[in-house]
Amino acid sequence: MFGRQRQHQSQAVSAFIDIMGSRHVLTSARATEPFAKGNRFGGGSVLAVLKPGSLVDMWRALQVCVDHDLIVIPQSANTGLTGGSGPGDQDYDREIVIISTLRINQIHLINDAREAVCLAGSTLYELDDKLAPHGREPHSVIGSSSIGASVVGGIANNSGGSQIRKGPAFTKHAIFARVDDEGKVELVNHLGISLGDDPAHILDRLQRGEWDEADVTPPPEDSLDTEYSEHVREITDSPARYNANPKFLHEASGSAGKLMVFAVRTRTFPKQKDSTTFYVGTNSPAELEALRRAILTSDMPLPISGEYMGRPSFDLAEKYGKDTFVSVKHAGSREQIKLFALKNWANGVFAKLPFFGQTVADSIAQGAFSLLPQQLPDRMLEYRDRFEHHLLLVVSGDQKQRTEEFLTTFFAEVGHDGDFFICTADEAQSAMLHRFGAASAATRYFNLHRDESSEMITFDVALTRDDEDWLEVLPTEISDQLHISSYYGHFFCHVLHQDHVAKKGVDPVALKKQMMALLEARGAAVPAEHNYGRLYQVPPEMEAHFKELDPCNVFNPGVGETSPHKNWA
Repeated sequence: MFGRQRQHQSQAVSAFIDIMGSRHVLTSARATEPFAKGNRFGGGSVLAVLKPGSLVDMWRALQVCVDHDLIVIPQSANTGLTGGSGPGDQDYDREIVIISTLRINQIHLINDAREAVCLAGSTLYELDDKLAPHGREPHSVIGSSSIGASVVGGIANNSGGSQIRKGPAFTKHAIFARVDDEGKVELVNHLGISLGDDPAHILDRLQRGEWDEADVTPPPEDSLDTEYSEHVREITDSPARYNANPKFLHEASGSAGKLMVFAVRTRTFPKQKDSTTFYVGTNSPAELEALRRAILTSDMPLPISGEYMGRPSFDLAEKYGKDTFVSVKHAGSREQIKLFALKNWANGVFAKLPFFGQTVADSIAQGAFSLLPQQLPDRMLEYRDRFEHHLLLVVSGDQKQRTEEFLTTFFAEVGHDGDFFICTADEAQSAMLHRFGAASAATRYFNLHRDESSEMITFDVALTRDDEDWLEVLPTEISDQLHISSYYGHFFCHVLHQDHVAKKGVDPVALKKQMMALLEARGAAVPAEHNYGRLYQVPPEMEAHFKELDPCNVFNPGVGETSPHKNWA
């Protein structure tokens, strides 16, 4: 039996090589590790990593996987945020194949650049570059784009982005493959572009952008926002956006790797070139909440974004996120992605040598960038010393005066304690990069303190929109088990990212359960925008959604894993 299984696997690998060549079929543990091991969570062995260069090759490779009863994990950027983009440590019942889409990164702009057809491996920064000459921007403009996140990945995970007016990444227009109840692969074209009937012909035309204007359905009405902008204004006892929200689950949207998505058709937005950033500081979480509610319930247009970070996050980002800050600010996202890949490669190489740990490259980067002088503007550092809580409020240029008057009046009222300043262009860029550097800072801290730490415990939480006590205060029996806690996020949506590093000897699974119980008691939804991977208990509506997408459980059974002992990789 074992011999027949090995022969079956060998036949599959040979078929993959026939499709895309041996150079793009990786089978050794060393070659597959960068794809099979997450940067934060996840890791395991795979039969092969496939790197197709065309949609047709993707389609043919998927058929081989199904014919040989293999598990398929579609992967673009392997961020490892929740472990869903690679294998985990659970006992799979079949061999695993990762299909990496990064070589298939074409983007076709349609309808006067008001929409984009983004192929499976196209990235946010590539889409941003392509739209720039047209004065337009994608749904997400900073954050995960700095580590190479893909457009399809954002939509598959309902990623929220930082912009209040836009809401979760969502589309009803996609072309994807699924395996039906009878185990047959079928191609579904819901792009709204007529491309023919034969799957290989359709995918070849799609990749080459070969269609007429008459083949494309009209675009939606152009605007700076989506229907979410009215939804988020409601101060109610439900979260504004979270992964299990049925309003934002549709085929590829929210699929979390349970479909093989070949391309999505997504809206683009007029670029806000004249925005103004207000830097707000206060020592009271209640003060920020009062400000949030005053703005949401006013007749003013919504801000573009409103990003929160507490002083612990500020300090972590200043010390452990300096390399991210410097590389993105002075070299751009594209170079940051290269440095990110180089660091991961170096860590992998040194980890195999005696006397070296898993994070040598992190130590080198930390030491080198710490030699650089202070990068943050003086006014930000002054506010760090004065205030515990920081809000970066970005508004359209035509709202600058009204917002300044609003904030002046708000903080002048009796009982309000806070202040603000209007950022220069450099201060605005530095403040936003510093905020997004917080996302990598806790990971760097953990990597440099592994000897005294057990694990990272992370959440992305959608609080109810009427939660006045929005900033979590952990009970002593929990906080005493943690080295650090960092809170930051998309404040007007009440979506917070929480990064914790547990002390040595702490059981991270048990501790995470305790912390999750506190969030559930508050009516919070978890996860908000990073999807389920292996870190969260899947609610019934998501189980039903995943089952509908993948009835034969071909695509990554680990995604949405609910067995408690399998939640940590």
